Amino acid sequence: MEPANMEETIPPLREHQALVKHTGGCHCGAVHFEVRTSADLHVLQCNCSICTKKQIKAFIVPASQFKLLKGADNLTVYTFNTKVAKHTFCKTCGVQSFYTPRSNPDGYGVMAHCLDEGTVNSITVEQFNGKDWEKTMKEHKTIQNLSKS
Repeated sequence: MEPANMEETIPPLREHQALVKHTGGCHCGAVHFEVRTSADLHVLQCNCSICTKKQIKAFIVPASQFKLLKGADNLTVYTFNTKVAKHTFCKTCGVQSFYTPRSNPDGYGVMAHCLDEGTVNSITVEQFNGKDWEKTMKEHKTIQNLSKS
């Protein structure tokens, strides 16, 4: 049976998967966090202007599954356009290890490449057409639920 759309060919997002505690942070160590999600990460690679320039590849979690352990005073935020997305980065080294995505302002986008080693089994990358953000958000079947507990 052929899938009706692209989303159906991608493994279910966090359904029936045990949560693992991952830790991560910025390059200089001033910012450190923990996040609970699957060991098999589903990462979104967006092609909007900022995600392309910053090479953002993030997985989204509910705020309840993210905890900033260190560095709140060492973070700064960049916003633009709608100002819904909060691009948070370390004031010292400039690394953006997590942010508040426009698609899920009640959750966090976490950069898979900023996780400490040893807790990730696999990474599946899904392309997200952020150049046509409004249309893509209407068509995407799961993204808005990623930040729900």
